[in-house]
Amino acid sequence: MKKSDVSEGQSASELISQKIAELGDWRGETLGRMRRLIQESVPDVVEEWKWMGTPVWSHNGIVCTGESYKKVVKLTFAKGASLKDPAGLFNSSLDGNVRRAIDIHEGEDVDEEAFESLVREAVTLNSSSKSKALKRAKP
Repeated sequence: MKKSDVSEGQSASELISQKIAELGDWRGETLGRMRRLIQESVPDVVEEWKWMGTPVWSHNGIVCTGESYKKVVKLTFAKGASLKDPAGLFNSSLDGNVRRAIDIHEGEDVDEEAFESLVREAVTLNSSSKSKALKRAKP
């Protein structure tokens, strides 16, 4: 069965749940925990399934993606370079002008309060960027 056949008729949320279950190890537990924190901090966040199997959380634009690799779960914030990160959660993709990422290795804990704050800040930034774009588009 082709990968594209698996996703037919399934919602993004179902596909994300399936991916978490299929990982079946610390990576699935970690991705599941981070998903729960995202949903708790922004209850109306939209879950999407993009780029051939990447979980994406959006609210007026992409908030972050969740990827799993052999040794890391990576949460990439689309506009991370514009976010304040006083807790120093960003530890990857630090050289770019736009994105920032949090790499979580097996056994590592993430400051949940700081993470939820970062997610809410990303949503606020997306909302303010959208309203600015709408103002520019009006005649």
